[in-house]
Amino acid sequence: MTSARSTSGAPDATSGAPLAADKPARCNNCTHYFITHEAHFRYGCRALGFKSQQQPIRVVMAASAQQCLYFQAKK
Repeated sequence: MTSARSTSGAPDATSGAPLAADKPARCNNCTHYFITHEAHFRYGCRALGFKSQQQPIRVVMAASAQQCLYFQAKK
């Protein structure tokens, strides 16, 4: 049996091409991300002004199907 291979042109781990454009930004690497220490809303985003039970990027992706436009890498 042959293995099915994606022909969509998207880079994969074996090609050595970067996946940064395909992967969502990591909130842990963003300056706007913070931990709230609230039991039900542990994660927060200062740029968008909300707290969530999930990482903020998951909420953004679910609501808009886009990368977070406010992502700013920590220095």
